[in-house]
Amino acid sequence: MTRVGAVIPLLALPVLVGAAPVRAASHTLPTGTVLPVTFETTVSSATSRPEEKVLARLRQRVRVGDATLPEGSELRGHVISVRRSGKVKGRASLTLAFTQLTANGKTYAVTARRISLLAPETHGKDAKIIGGGAGAGALVGAIADGKSGAAKGALVGGAAGTGAVLATRGKEVSIPAGSRWRVRLVRPLVVD
Repeated sequence: MTRVGAVIPLLALPVLVGAAPVRAASHTLPTGTVLPVTFETTVSSATSRPEEKVLARLRQRVRVGDATLPEGSELRGHVISVRRSGKVKGRASLTLAFTQLTANGKTYAVTARRISLLAPETHGKDAKIIGGGAGAGALVGAIADGKSGAAKGALVGGAAGTGAVLATRGKEVSIPAGSRWRVRLVRPLVVD
């Protein structure tokens, strides 16, 4: 029988002194996990600069085991290196990397394979322009002045074609906003 005002022992309540805080379960996306993204920003060898920010979003949910990244999660990164195409030599190139992922209101450091682009070579195209200019010049010269005119016309036409090649840059490379890419993790990503 309990008296009014008696102290009830607290033995039934657990003691939490020194207990570790409760943490949410963590889940891991392993190395090699593919993140299907759509670029929100445009990057280009003609206009981008190193350290320029790049944003992409997951275009669909990614689920591996118990780990899930919802559609629309943000992948942020930056341009690492960029080189414009040269007028005579030097192909355009662009390299970028993603370093952060924001999902469910939390931001995580991420290590993903870099995206690198290299413009195609244009030597064959340049030779055709120069050769086409020489051929056209020879034809015009031959019509105007016979054999000696053809030789002079070929030189003038070839020079004009060479001038056109020297004045024109090669192809640039770019990833326009709206482009769809697959980004692959090179280190595991632990998410809550």
